[in-house]
Amino acid sequence: MKSERIKIITILWGNKYDEDDLNRLHSMISRNLSSQFDFFVFSNEDLPKLSPSIKQLPEPGQKREIYSNSLNYRKEAALCDDELGGLKNHRVFFFDLDVLVVGNLDELFNYPRGDEFYIINDWNTKGNHVGQATCYSFVVGKLGFIKKHFEENHSTVIKEFGTASQEYLSFHVINRFGKLNFWPDCWFRSFRFHCLPSWPFRKFIIPSIPPPETKVLAFHGHPDIKDALAGRWAPPGLKKSAHGWKKIYKQCRKTDWILDYWR
Repeated sequence: MKSERIKIITILWGNKYDEDDLNRLHSMISRNLSSQFDFFVFSNEDLPKLSPSIKQLPEPGQKREIYSNSLNYRKEAALCDDELGGLKNHRVFFFDLDVLVVGNLDELFNYPRGDEFYIINDWNTKGNHVGQATCYSFVVGKLGFIKKHFEENHSTVIKEFGTASQEYLSFHVINRFGKLNFWPDCWFRSFRFHCLPSWPFRKFIIPSIPPPETKVLAFHGHPDIKDALAGRWAPPGLKKSAHGWKKIYKQCRKTDWILDYWR
């Protein structure tokens, strides 16, 4: 019996990322996966340079004004859609665009059991109650209650959770299923927490390559991939750029080894 093709999804909106980032993510996964897969991007943007290997689908719920005013929830709420572009009953694997695939992914895609939800254990949170949504996996049709709750109670959700959409997602998964299931910690690493030297050494030392057991390196917040390549904390003029005394610790040396993977 022929095994089902792996279903990989991501989402794109605005002008921070573009087709080049989508094509790179597809390429990185292709080089590190021995199984056949389908790659879907949920986006309402015009993407003329998108690789023909990537299928574009409209964002679920994007016609609703609430998502225009609550951008963070386009991913952690809207993608919980019970149909999700015809993917109902399929297990999907979500990847953010701000990642480097640095190791073989075969084990990751074989890891989930049954119809359970899997996510990264958040590096910046004590305990096991928040998942880091750079990469998570679920069976389409099992999380629709989250999208429904957000759309019916968005004002209350924003008042309680603000922009913390991954905390919102985690809360509802735990409330319904009792816990979060986490990937093995060694498979996912954070550039900021695991590669960037501590202050004051980051002023002089290039960020380190992640350990060999790492499969995916996440660039959440700043510095992002382009920042690290340029040797800065954030683009000039950005609110999160280093200003005043913050220049002391908001530093990152030019990290050329990223280009070995980001292609």
